[in-house]
Amino acid sequence: MSDKTNYEAGFGSNALKDPQRVVFITPKTSAKVKGDVGKKVMSYPNLLLREAIALEVMVIALVILSLFWDAPLEQLANPLLTPNPAKAPWYFLGLQELLHYFPPVVAGILIPALVIMALVFIPYFNVNIKGEPFWAANRTRRFLIFLVITASLLLFLVIFEAWSVIAPTVAIAILAFVSYFARVGGPRPAEFLRTRPISWWVMTWFIAVAVTLTLVGTFFRGPGWSWVWPWR
Repeated sequence: MSDKTNYEAGFGSNALKDPQRVVFITPKTSAKVKGDVGKKVMSYPNLLLREAIALEVMVIALVILSLFWDAPLEQLANPLLTPNPAKAPWYFLGLQELLHYFPPVVAGILIPALVIMALVFIPYFNVNIKGEPFWAANRTRRFLIFLVITASLLLFLVIFEAWSVIAPTVAIAILAFVSYFARVGGPRPAEFLRTRPISWWVMTWFIAVAVTLTLVGTFFRGPGWSWVWPWR
């Protein structure tokens, strides 16, 4: 057969004259599409040179900042004088803030262990692979489950008087309520919330709690880990 012969898929009874191709696509596979291969460049100097320049710019900026602002260092450590309050580094202040509300076993072991276990095990489960909005299906059922979980969590936090965690939790719950009652084609902020998946809501709540705990531990904790106002 000649290579110049052109065949086009169509409808007909003659398979040689009108060849037809059938493709079966299952939920776990996709049709293979071969696109045009883009232009390729070498890592050096196209990438490494840019990274070196960015590193030098960052070093120069840090040196300039260090010339005008001193690092917030304290005096030499004195084993006979314990600072009050004794604060952890800023990236541990959220965990230290939890120790103010919960028993050490809960705040220091149980909560961090649950977070690490979630990061390990969640990727092995098919949790909303399509990334559909939280209220896309089974709205009433999901809304009831959301109410039960939120009420249980708030009750648990109120028992321990964990106000630094209650505030961001209530804020995220209010936004979730707004997204549930938002109509299609409504205001842009409400439409944005309405289309967010459950993973976005969980991660946003986690970040909001972590940021709130860090800010409270940094600016609102004084001697004896008591509540103080930064401007006083």
